[in-house]
Amino acid sequence: MGIRSSLMHGLGVVLVGTMAFSAPAAAQADFYKGKTIELIISTGVGGGLDTNARMVARYLPKHIPGNPNIVAKNMPGAGHVRAANYIYNQAPKDGTTIGTLIPAFVMAQVLDRTDAIQFDAAKMPWLASTSASNSTVYVWKSTGVTSVDEAKKKQVLMGGTGAGSYTTLYPLVMNHILGTKFKIVSGYNSTAEIRLAMERNEVQGRAGNNFNSLKAENADWLKEGRIAILAQVGLERDPEFSQVPLLIDLAKNDEERRILKLFSADVVIGRPFLTAPGVPADRVAILRKAFADMTKDPDFLKESAQANLDVSLVEGEKIQKVVEELVQTPPDIVAKAKAAMDPKTLVEKPNSEGDKPK
Repeated sequence: MGIRSSLMHGLGVVLVGTMAFSAPAAAQADFYKGKTIELIISTGVGGGLDTNARMVARYLPKHIPGNPNIVAKNMPGAGHVRAANYIYNQAPKDGTTIGTLIPAFVMAQVLDRTDAIQFDAAKMPWLASTSASNSTVYVWKSTGVTSVDEAKKKQVLMGGTGAGSYTTLYPLVMNHILGTKFKIVSGYNSTAEIRLAMERNEVQGRAGNNFNSLKAENADWLKEGRIAILAQVGLERDPEFSQVPLLIDLAKNDEERRILKLFSADVVIGRPFLTAPGVPADRVAILRKAFADMTKDPDFLKESAQANLDVSLVEGEKIQKVVEELVQTPPDIVAKAKAAMDPKTLVEKPNSEGDKPK
């Protein structure tokens, strides 16, 4: 009886321990049942980030326990800072709001560009990136400009969506560091509007369009040779466009290279998804696993390919480290980078008639 009693007591302890361990996991699995997740998109409708986000909104729910609905909401503005502020300060801290933002908002914090910043990107849980692709700076070939050296001699009108966006940031930095003569026509509401402005010849080029978005949205421009890609932004050349120099390759000395590298490092973040600070760690883990599972989903991969959206998972933990390192950039490099962004470069607003290039 004593032995049996001891065995029964031990079994009871094991069962109680198992139940105590599994209860939180079960509770987290049930959390999303019947709920709706708000997906904030930091760009306007149209463009690669928006298209990718809406694809994710359709497929991610099946990989989240409880299969919640996901409703996409566009929140452009202030170089993606508006969306970041909302997620950081106003969104629920329970994992029912996630966001996909162009990583320029991280640079906005690093460079302390505006008083509007009310977030710390390093404290936001990064869930995943569904793809990463080098960014670009390109112009119509009809301009006669086919290299950065030629852009130092001839003015080119570049479309921009706002002071903190890559569409404006890259031309500004290139003007100040490399001596290009880009003239930025700013104030477009979305990159889709810039694309239309190029077609209408209101502007002659744009920056900040990732290769994956360019191939998805304007494959004909590449196929027909209508644009000249002057530079790509990243830390390694895209193998498919290996003849296009990296922005950092154009530096004339080590100091310029360090500054240009700062503006190139966040490209690895790609098309990221994140959530609000304070979301429970086990819920963050559920969402990270859901993204990992979704990027192996044959139906998701098939439809993404049909939409010319490439899929290459970058895990949330990796992005978290990149962001933390960016936020901790040494003050001397930050100071030099901020000087390179001085808005002395001509920046104009598009008028109702369109700013036709001379």
